[in-house]
Amino acid sequence: MRTDDAVVVVTGASSGIGRATALELARRGADPVLVARRADALHDVARQCELAGARPLVVPADVTDETAVHAVVAQAQERLGPVDGWVNAASVMQFGALWEVPAADVARVLEVNVMGAVHGCQAVLPGMMARGRGVLVNVSSLLGAIALPFGGSYSMSKFALRALGAGLRQELRRAGATGVEVCTVLPVAVDTPIWQVAATLTGRNPLPPPPVLPPERVATEIVDRIRSPRREAVVGGVAARALLAAHSVVPSVAERLLDVVMDLMTPGSRTGPPGPGNLYEPAPGTGSVRGRPQE
Repeated sequence: MRTDDAVVVVTGASSGIGRATALELARRGADPVLVARRADALHDVARQCELAGARPLVVPADVTDETAVHAVVAQAQERLGPVDGWVNAASVMQFGALWEVPAADVARVLEVNVMGAVHGCQAVLPGMMARGRGVLVNVSSLLGAIALPFGGSYSMSKFALRALGAGLRQELRRAGATGVEVCTVLPVAVDTPIWQVAATLTGRNPLPPPPVLPPERVATEIVDRIRSPRREAVVGGVAARALLAAHSVVPSVAERLLDVVMDLMTPGSRTGPPGPGNLYEPAPGTGSVRGRPQE
């Protein structure tokens, strides 16, 4: 699908991968529809998209609100035209042993990361199917194949997004919905603000272990998949693919390697009082693409 003049909705567009994707779409000639909870952050992204020549549309919404997500499609169609692409990038994270994490917090992670994506799929797919054209991209993670210790709810959500994509592809095929594609992107550790604003029980949030991908690299992959759909795309080079291959053959070894990775994530971790992070309320400020200052 060409991105020139394409209307593409991006959830989680206020920061991190979602923000980087919106900016990359603008650079490639698309008109991004910016969705997140923080209106001020979205307007900041919109100004940057306009500098690239795009016609961005700001639609503040919480993806856990099904009605609000359906309203995004209606506003996009009214202002820009039919939705050609949809990127489910909204995500939250929590650290803690699963038996200690409040059940309500686990449910909130799943509500944002999984049900937020489900709401997007249900809102946009009927129109795409009627037109016989459209691409939907779900942003999962390498942690959607190998679970992260002390990040159980986040890993569960990313596993679920892979299942969501696989199920949708089969349903679309059985429905004869040609021209509508569903892609899943699985990046390795990415330098986004999600690590700094994650909920934590201990007051320590690990930082992503090196080598860390810049969000712009993942955004490029997402836009490439809109242009040229693929079932699943791992972003992270040979090491990521090797770890996935090892997990499929000797999962216990791969999981122990992830334990070692967790040890690498601890030095330099954020310290502070335990808290819910941005699970229930968005972080203050106008947002950013990266979680750490660029050198």
